[in-house]
Amino acid sequence: MRGVITNIKLIVFSLFMILSGCSTVNKYYEKLTNDSPLTEAEYFALMPADIHPQSRGRLPIVNRADLDDEGKATYHRYISPESTSLAGLAGPGGLRLHGNVDKSQTRIDGKIRALIRLTLAREMDQVFEWTLYEPVGLKAGLSPEVLDVIRYDLPPVGVPPLEASLIRLARESFRDHHVSSDTYLLLQEQFGNKDLMQIAYLMGDAIESYMLLFMFDVQLPYDRKPLLPVK
Repeated sequence: MRGVITNIKLIVFSLFMILSGCSTVNKYYEKLTNDSPLTEAEYFALMPADIHPQSRGRLPIVNRADLDDEGKATYHRYISPESTSLAGLAGPGGLRLHGNVDKSQTRIDGKIRALIRLTLAREMDQVFEWTLYEPVGLKAGLSPEVLDVIRYDLPPVGVPPLEASLIRLARESFRDHHVSSDTYLLLQEQFGNKDLMQIAYLMGDAIESYMLLFMFDVQLPYDRKPLLPVK
């Protein structure tokens, strides 16, 4: 069951980061609802400039030759006639293969992990999680100023690019259901594809925790003061 949940989380957040934005999709659906069939050329004319025609996303279809043996085996599973994938290499499974190609040094550390948990806690008004994780974030190196930008929903002006990229990612994903080209470019400047896949996974893992806390209405201990104002 946990494997199913994990796959769903990866799908959701990979799509938030990689696929074209909701403004583009809205234009596409507006065309369809007007009973005006789109040609392929018209369809791609609606796409943002950073969308690859073959993959219809911000990353091209992964090059098989760039993969290691494990990645090649996964690649072939997605293109096999027996594949159960609905989207093949153009879907989340194919996107994750880009992490196999990326051999750069990871930038995911304790500070980044805490930042992800806290930005999502803010977006979901998850007071329990924020209150427990704020000391963790401070210990891991997040500054009180950055925490207040998140806590009070302030513009990330003056926030270091690394932290700002993740704050913008969380806000756009949950509020706009779309990651803008500018924010994606900022993420690319800070992280390799392998780290972007890991960020998607960590966001999904946080959401699972928050859903459990909401569903079972978990409360703070009597002697812990809530550290997150609810919007």
